[in-house]
Amino acid sequence: MFGVGPTELLIIGVIGLLLFGNRLPSVMHSLGKSLTEFQKGLHEIEDDVRRDSGLRS
Repeated sequence: MFGVGPTELLIIGVIGLLLFGNRLPSVMHSLGKSLTEFQKGLHEIEDDVRRDSGLRS
């Protein structure tokens, strides 16, 4: 995963806990919602491209 090993992931996790503390669950929830919206947007773009390419064939 991006050349990041388990030790680096552990360090990143500890830094995340130090930075966000009690807010971490809400931050992760917001990040998950943002990722979901981004994926929906990508799927809509893919569908538009497929639809447009199908009409021009």
